[in-house]
Amino acid sequence: MKAAVVGAGIGGLAAAARLAAAGFEVVVYEKNAAPGGKMSELRAAGFRFDTGPSLLTLPSLLEELFRDCGEEMAGRIPCTELECNCKYFFPDGSDFSFYADRSRLERELAGKGFGTGERLFRRLETARAMYETGAPVFLFSDFHKLSNFNTPPYRRAAARLADLDFMRTMHRANVCDLRDDRLVRVFDRYATYNGSDPYRAPATLNMIAHLENNLGACFPRRGMYSVARELHALASEQGAEFRFGTQVTGIATDRGRTTGVQTAHGTERCDVVVSDADVRYLSEHLLERHPLRRRLRRAEPSSSAVIFYWGAEGVFDGLELHNIVFSEDYAKEFADIFRQHTLPEDPTIYVFVSCKAVPEDSPDGCSNLFVMVNAPADSGQDWDTVVRSARERILTKLKRRLGIDLSGRILTEHVATPVTIERDTFSAGGALYGTSSNTPLAAFLRHPNSLRTCRGLYFVGGSVHPGGGIPLCLAGAKTVCNEIIGNHGGA
Repeated sequence: MKAAVVGAGIGGLAAAARLAAAGFEVVVYEKNAAPGGKMSELRAAGFRFDTGPSLLTLPSLLEELFRDCGEEMAGRIPCTELECNCKYFFPDGSDFSFYADRSRLERELAGKGFGTGERLFRRLETARAMYETGAPVFLFSDFHKLSNFNTPPYRRAAARLADLDFMRTMHRANVCDLRDDRLVRVFDRYATYNGSDPYRAPATLNMIAHLENNLGACFPRRGMYSVARELHALASEQGAEFRFGTQVTGIATDRGRTTGVQTAHGTERCDVVVSDADVRYLSEHLLERHPLRRRLRRAEPSSSAVIFYWGAEGVFDGLELHNIVFSEDYAKEFADIFRQHTLPEDPTIYVFVSCKAVPEDSPDGCSNLFVMVNAPADSGQDWDTVVRSARERILTKLKRRLGIDLSGRILTEHVATPVTIERDTFSAGGALYGTSSNTPLAAFLRHPNSLRTCRGLYFVGGSVHPGGGIPLCLAGAKTVCNEIIGNHGGA
């Protein structure tokens, strides 16, 4: 049996490794020169930057993938558990470090004026219960497969549907449960993990906090890109063939069944196709006249980003590996992004400094600053003007709020915008997660992992079920591969 994998992002790499281990003849087609998709790296003037995901949660899914392929992950992707998941800087001048250790976190809460933290810990237990109820249904199975609805996990979730909090927004739930505006912002922020608006997204997404703050977060000792690099090696060792610099231009079908992929070299036949491409891009460019195109055009895209990669002189002791500098008006920020389709004048700033964990990522006495603000997907905005204005506002805010003056200290600079993200990854409009989750029924409406109208075509990656981020891409790839192996067998 021959399988074609379109795209070598995390979902495509995981699918290639699993299918090759099961005996399939696997060919991976990737338009770029290296694996990883949105998980890439940038090197300049002695600095190295991870350009995609910057945090690893649920590493057990990676460990499981390696074990299922007869390998062990530990020696190949060594990781360090983070003592501080993120440091938050608030508009009132206060800050707060979210420590993994509970006793240390309690001291931090008391010392920073948050009280005992009783509400925060109760919220984390709520997130745990929500995750344990919802994850088997919404994350670790093919939610759209009707036969699954009569299985024990689905019946348990149906019996506890109210506990999943679909009908409140994340923000409303956080206001009610946390009270302190600063903590509300901390937990509202988890909506951005899948490119959504906490003032509209369902409170169900609060389960994301469980992954980072109950199960814990870690960071690969060789940087985030080592995950993509090792998954590529794993798939290759299982026998998968990679064709970099090869763009798939179409998916061949015959009477409702996938028969192959088209490239500049012609049509190559296969039994199944696993697409790790952005699903809207696929609908508009790889499938002819499919009704999928109309539905995806109507869907609201997720947020995108403007990112500055700054290699700068200086070591900034006040920063952690991950840092958030909140805006004055959080509600207006999301209204600007999702309703006005513009970059906020006062954006929340995310600062990721990987050399805090991987010293080799910067020359001595320097820091590699990944500085990101959430942005709308591209719809024709003047991004050159937007970027110039955002750069000045960000530099001013970092100086005023954190005391970090980068004037004359930036040695190298690279900028990513929704336009460049779309160019490099084929994500429609540069939307980082495909469609947003800004409705109560978002989990039900996310694109499924297969199509009844196109048998043999399967979908993985951040733009489809179960969603974006490393854990969900790994989970989706496992679900898809189990389905393929069950339907088609192996070699």
